[in-house]
Amino acid sequence: MTGFVPRTVPVTVDWEAAADLVVIGGGVAGLTAARTASLRGLRVLTLSKGGPADTATQYAQGGIAVVAPEGDSVDAHVRDTVAAGAGLCDAAAVRSIVAGGQAAVAALTDLGAVFDLGRDGRVARTREGGHSIRRIIHAGGDATGAEVQRALNAAGLPVLFGAAAGEILRGPDGVRGVLVVSERGTGVVHAPAVLLATGGLGQLYALSTNPDGATADGVALALRAGAAVADLEFVQFHPTVLYTPGGLGRRPLISEAVRGEGGVLVDLAGRSVTAGVHPRGDLAPRDVVALAIAGRMRETGADHVLLDATGIAGFAARFPTITASCLAAGIDPRTDPIPVAPAAHYQCGGVVTDTAGRTGVPGLYAAGEVARTGLHGANRLASNSLLEGLVVGERAGAAAVERRGAAGEVTEVRRVAAEVAPRAAVQRLATAHASVVRDADGLDRALRRLAEVSRPVSTDERHAPEGSGIGRFAATDASGHRGDRPAPADAAAGPDAAFADAVAARRITAVEDAALTLTARALLAAAALRTESRGCHTRSDHPGTDAARARSTRFVLGPDGTPVPAGAADPAVPTAS
Repeated sequence: MTGFVPRTVPVTVDWEAAADLVVIGGGVAGLTAARTASLRGLRVLTLSKGGPADTATQYAQGGIAVVAPEGDSVDAHVRDTVAAGAGLCDAAAVRSIVAGGQAAVAALTDLGAVFDLGRDGRVARTREGGHSIRRIIHAGGDATGAEVQRALNAAGLPVLFGAAAGEILRGPDGVRGVLVVSERGTGVVHAPAVLLATGGLGQLYALSTNPDGATADGVALALRAGAAVADLEFVQFHPTVLYTPGGLGRRPLISEAVRGEGGVLVDLAGRSVTAGVHPRGDLAPRDVVALAIAGRMRETGADHVLLDATGIAGFAARFPTITASCLAAGIDPRTDPIPVAPAAHYQCGGVVTDTAGRTGVPGLYAAGEVARTGLHGANRLASNSLLEGLVVGERAGAAAVERRGAAGEVTEVRRVAAEVAPRAAVQRLATAHASVVRDADGLDRALRRLAEVSRPVSTDERHAPEGSGIGRFAATDASGHRGDRPAPADAAAGPDAAFADAVAARRITAVEDAALTLTARALLAAAALRTESRGCHTRSDHPGTDAARARSTRFVLGPDGTPVPAGAADPAVPTAS
């Protein structure tokens, strides 16, 4: 507990818009949902903090896990997924999503996505960690995500770029809209349905494979709206990102497909890293490989290990993106072992939903990495993420039709003030105490230190930082009530674009920092509560797996603004009237 009692404060609104569905995020899940809803006659507006390619989807290298037409089955894919999930998968959800894979890929192909072909002219398939057979399809060698993003972007759906969601607005009937921060000021989009497709939380850590916008926005939005989250303690660390001395932020990942094609993990002395660790060796599930690498690094005092891919014929053609990243770092993977280390990669938990993306809040949906459908359990199986984004994104877009005309408009906007810690401090604490290996002392220290460095931030500070000059183009009074607002385009017409962009960037950063702080609290609390090692959550003080803990714990926002286990306190959620 922090002693901070959250309060609601009115918000000045600069512009308004309306839609049947607002999609927050422009990656595979968000754009698939937007397209599906549009085809069903809904007016859809997609919000994206960055540009068309600033998504985790864009960087996905491995491919899409989908049941192969021969020698494979839904049952086999389910077995591999459940095995990787270490006892926390929802078996029914796994089967439902896996069974939808082939149709989802077919729909993507109809949009123009082109997948790599083998010599026989059929779609080529590879094998990645945790999979029992070769079922992973890919595009451009190691550029599958980029091809998926290209195909979905080409659908021409309306997207408002440079816009962040600051709050989900609710009424007695559920979702009523979204509070938006952009270069046009603070706006309200009236909508009875909102889909969270915001991606992951990689920016909680100093090193990540995620884009800069992966700041846990969706988790924070859902908590503040009254939804539950679960399994946040299960953060998957990609075992092999390109290591360069002093490198920080987003790091290029070296896909598991490299190991699937014959790459071998060795330490600096040339010894195998995974020999004797797991029957599948270097193709063990990611948590196993990441833990083995982290252990070898601690044992030897090294800051990386090596991935020897020099025996893979045609490496540059098969892995052009990886080759380019390595060459830029002065490494030729055709002749030199690649230096690699683990980095934050994927959040296995998130906002609790069903397999159609519905949360416990009427009108609020979530899909993709931000959601916890039960597919991943305690550890995601490689390349199941694009599969989930495609399948659940389509279902969520269809489910949103049920909310058409269901909610009244927002007439007053009030939001919860937040506590915010400096981003650098959050990243240091998460990296030091909630990475591949955790323990009680470190988690407790991180929670206490996070409370010490956090400070209450009012709505005005989060949306109009001091000195930003927002008043130059604010078009409302201080009451927060609707009046005759300018349309979004008109609201942006006054100031020059550079000034508006600078102000928007500061506002969006403030929203992100608040999201990171809240999500860090939830993740640390969940990790502290799980006194066992399971999946990609490893406790050095509790190295064994406890059969009695083969269950998820849901967290909600308590009355004091602190994430607490569901049932420990009733969440205090403000509504919009």
